[in-house]
Amino acid sequence: QVQLVESGGGLVQPGGSLRLSCAASGSIISPNFMGWYRQVPGKQRELVARITNYGITNYGDYVQGRFTISRDNANNTVYLQMNSLKPEDTAVYYCNYFTTKAGHYWGQGTQVTVSS
Repeated sequence: QVQLVESGGGLVQPGGSLRLSCAASGSIISPNFMGWYRQVPGKQRELVARITNYGITNYGDYVQGRFTISRDNANNTVYLQMNSLKPEDTAVYYCNYFTTKAGHYWGQGTQVTVSS
């Protein structure tokens, strides 16, 4: 089992920045992906960004250089720096941990609201 604890969501004005953090604990194995997905009501959950424990990254197409994902392997923590936020970035953001052996684990979700 893997537990994920998220922090860092909230309300921000358009053009502002937020940093999300997610700490994983439990049965951490390698290789693995850690990352962030987001979901709005009535839509499927979509990839925001993910990173392997070797530092390989993937981003959702709409990120367009605005977000940066990083991780601290020693502490099994992943960070998402979000800049130039837009109202359409408003969603619940979910931390994700994935391995081919164990499958997906999800955090409880953190609300990000971009509004003036």
